[in-house]
Amino acid sequence: MIEQIKKWDEDLFLWLNSFHTDWLDPVMYQATETITWIPLYAFLIYKIYKSNPSNSWWVFGGVALTILISDQFTSGFMKPFFERLRPCHDERWTDVIHNYGRCGGLYGFASSHAANTFGLAVFLNKKLGKSIKGLGWIFLYAILVSYTRIYLGVHYPVDILIGASIGTAAAFISWFLIVFVKREFLKKFLK
Repeated sequence: MIEQIKKWDEDLFLWLNSFHTDWLDPVMYQATETITWIPLYAFLIYKIYKSNPSNSWWVFGGVALTILISDQFTSGFMKPFFERLRPCHDERWTDVIHNYGRCGGLYGFASSHAANTFGLAVFLNKKLGKSIKGLGWIFLYAILVSYTRIYLGVHYPVDILIGASIGTAAAFISWFLIVFVKREFLKKFLK
């Protein structure tokens, strides 16, 4: 069964990776870079602070915790444990896949980009979805960044799906911890 899932994953990757154009390559590469999204992060910081200045540091702490959990679990545990080669490092695909010339580390299961971006999107929507209208659009950012990883030939679709799932789980863990710690902290210091 695992081999069949792996084959489907590779076939889907090859199909999705085949849709590229030369003019879009630098755009997709830039979309995967953290520096590109600094204006988005600055806008989010502004919106978070504006929505509730006195409690915004709880949100910032929750985002940091979410990214710490998701990034460390995918990069620090999963990639060295599973040792699944990135498609761009797999010799079977050398002349088959499209890669923009940058491959990253040797192993790719699971995607840290997907984990971090989906973790951010889920945490912010869970914590601030009611106070900041239209925050659901941040999922488009997570989807775009995740898709660039397939487009650039550095991750298989399952790497993305598992990464997004880990980011989602990290967001819920962080949300629970932030809510619990905040409640206990306030109980202790407001008595």
